[in-house]
Amino acid sequence: MISFPPFLQQGDLVTVISTSGALREFDALEKGMDIWRSRGYRVELGSHWDQKAGYLAGTDEQRRHALLEAWKNPDCKAILCTRGGYGSARLLEQWQWSPLKSVTPKWLIGFSDITGLLWSLATVGISSIHGPVLTTLAEEPEWSQQRLFDALEGRALNPLMGEGWGGGIAIGKLFPANLTVASHLLETALQPYLKDAILALEDVTEAPYRIDRMLTHWRLCGAFKQVKGIALGRFSRCEAPVGSNSWTVEEVLRDRLGDLGLPVVSGLYFGHDGENAALPVGCWAELDGDKGSLTLRFPS
Repeated sequence: MISFPPFLQQGDLVTVISTSGALREFDALEKGMDIWRSRGYRVELGSHWDQKAGYLAGTDEQRRHALLEAWKNPDCKAILCTRGGYGSARLLEQWQWSPLKSVTPKWLIGFSDITGLLWSLATVGISSIHGPVLTTLAEEPEWSQQRLFDALEGRALNPLMGEGWGGGIAIGKLFPANLTVASHLLETALQPYLKDAILALEDVTEAPYRIDRMLTHWRLCGAFKQVKGIALGRFSRCEAPVGSNSWTVEEVLRDRLGDLGLPVVSGLYFGHDGENAALPVGCWAELDGDKGSLTLRFPS
């Protein structure tokens, strides 16, 4: 059972934290915060948001402290991640949500490396939003920005259309994720219960053979046998090196997913380097592999 945090209202306070990679895109961050302010929200910078520890946005302890402080703040209604990169798994290595279940849950928004936080919240029955981080929000088209606020404010979301591979219709709880991050969460305490789920996967800058290796791992550990359907977003900059003897990433996806006997839809508008449609984690969804649609039963 996954429940939604209270939907947002104009005037609510939202807190900005850096959970993963060190922040570089300061102008983009300001533009993202301006969008939230223009929508009537109060925006505050959380602790340690601009810290650096190598490629991380501060030490593990600093990032844990920022997350804990924002989560326990009764005035904060949503947590906005500045960027992805790498680091959420390290932050969660000694983290437990269970002692915080007495605190009113709040929306956490991000994608890419933030998958670790989104999926770990799902393990304790709390939904979150797979969607633009603050430093990519201003690059989103108007419809995508509106969709994010529609989700957070409790309005219905339009279906996404892509290329159907056949397989009929599947209905299940939606689990969006970055493929690389999710692959490293498999069979850990951070992996949510994927029985009868619909996976929504995307990735960036991974060579086709690496995508192959990850999908083969999912096959070998039996993870795909649990799910009811697979929705594929953008696999951007996943080309093989020039001159190499390689399948394309599209060919790899077809090879590794096309024989599973599941509804599959590709080319959906979420992921890196383009429109990144907000997807609520754990909401009921219908994936139509014949029509090529992903329809969310949200709010439900």
